[in-house]
Amino acid sequence: MALRIVRHDTIDAVELSDGTRWRILPATLRWLPTTELEVAASNHELCPHVLINREDQSRVRVIAANEIWPAEAVRRVLERG
Repeated sequence: MALRIVRHDTIDAVELSDGTRWRILPATLRWLPTTELEVAASNHELCPHVLINREDQSRVRVIAANEIWPAEAVRRVLERG
């Protein structure tokens, strides 16, 4: 099922058409509300899920919106790229 962004009110959170809310790394999301997405599991140490753009397969790592980014872990991941 293709999902779409229905709300992106804050810099670091999105709500999808299925009602799920995801926290994203700020300034990483450049998709439009018409972009078809899917949610997939990830084995990344910080982000257990990714949002995938169905058109170009670009990905954004996410955590559930009710979780909080662990600052030290985010810094390590960003330093590594």
